[in-house]
Amino acid sequence: MASTPRQTLTEGLESRTSVVGVLGLGYVGLPLALTFVEADYTVLGFDIDEEKVDRINRGSSYLSHLDQDRVSRAVESGSLGATADFDRVEEPDALLICVPTPLTPQREPELKYVLHTVRSVAEALRPGQLVVLESTTYPGTTEELVLPALESSGLRCGTEFFLAYSPEREDPGNRSYRTRDIPKVIGGIDEVSGELAVRLYEGVVQSTVLLGSARAAEATKLTENIFRAVNIALVNELKVVYDRLGIDVWEVLDAASTKPFGFMRFEPGPGWGGHCVPLDPFYLSWKAREFGVSARFVELAGEVNWQVRRHVLRKLQEALNERGKPLRGSRILILGLAYKRDVADPRESPSFHFIDELRSRGAEVLYHDPLIPEAPSMRSWPDLPPMESVPLTPELLEELDAVLLLTDHSSVDYEMVSRHAPLIVDSRGVYRGEGENVVGA
Repeated sequence: MASTPRQTLTEGLESRTSVVGVLGLGYVGLPLALTFVEADYTVLGFDIDEEKVDRINRGSSYLSHLDQDRVSRAVESGSLGATADFDRVEEPDALLICVPTPLTPQREPELKYVLHTVRSVAEALRPGQLVVLESTTYPGTTEELVLPALESSGLRCGTEFFLAYSPEREDPGNRSYRTRDIPKVIGGIDEVSGELAVRLYEGVVQSTVLLGSARAAEATKLTENIFRAVNIALVNELKVVYDRLGIDVWEVLDAASTKPFGFMRFEPGPGWGGHCVPLDPFYLSWKAREFGVSARFVELAGEVNWQVRRHVLRKLQEALNERGKPLRGSRILILGLAYKRDVADPRESPSFHFIDELRSRGAEVLYHDPLIPEAPSMRSWPDLPPMESVPLTPELLEELDAVLLLTDHSSVDYEMVSRHAPLIVDSRGVYRGEGENVVGA
């Protein structure tokens, strides 16, 4: 008797003879592909960016925080290949969708990348394939959008193909927790799909957590990011309040962190950044409105994290005024373009907001970031001119009117900066307190 699609897929997963397809080879997809290769799977990666595809096929990594040797070993072993030809999605047995889910300017979910990818899958879907959406989204996406699109192929979920949601939990640059070390939350559209998704991931990551539905898994990822968003907003608001009270927020955080229970430290800064925290919470607030409820904490966190940018800008303007310099015509260096320390990731970085704002007010703006030699074109700031990182030298620093410290990369010589810069406005607490030429922001 012929095997059923479920039996065929189960056997392939148990023997590691199943081919895994990763659709979207960015900050999530490429580490995920390597993790599967290192667990003895053969992986075919898909991306619309042919330059990425070419670099992977040459064994080269375009993510600075990712070990170059991992990519070259995977390619040389024949276990990893990449393609821009989405007609080949029928080849893998498991398809993991890791494409961006940005917001529109109106802070509404922009799912065009997910929908385009899912339609490509539907056109070539065959019996025995498992599809897993990993992109962060609102509860109901997998069931309401992905499932109908895939079933338009004429195949039925749960018997002929299988569908689950398993949120990515990447933290770029985190050396303590790589993809394989992070438990994998999984929610199937049906019981069989959930069980098959667990079987796929359980030999690849440290542990799996099977939930009762895809909706619960979607909500889990949003909850994780909302937790961060709200706490980042809280500590940024405290920074503004304590500044007015003449209190060093970093001294307070150092003291509060000595409590062994009941306190979790978050760091203040110039506003939130990255692909997840500034975007994902609004997927929930948008979906909540459909049911007539409001996610007030989510909306408030967004407001606070935008307001802290005004606070940092005000501190820069006041510091220049005290030195008899207007913002217009001042020469200002943005120190750090990435959204977080020691990662070459500019997505949703507040640095772009400050570049745009300072230029609109007549300042001459330069930037230095040891990890980002050229400022990429950004969806949120399409009108910014091309910029390149300038060398951080004593001569340059002495010619400036101010340094605005927005990202605290560990490779920067901050002692040299403080010796030569006439003014440093520090939004990250690098200098811990104000000196003759340092202003906390």
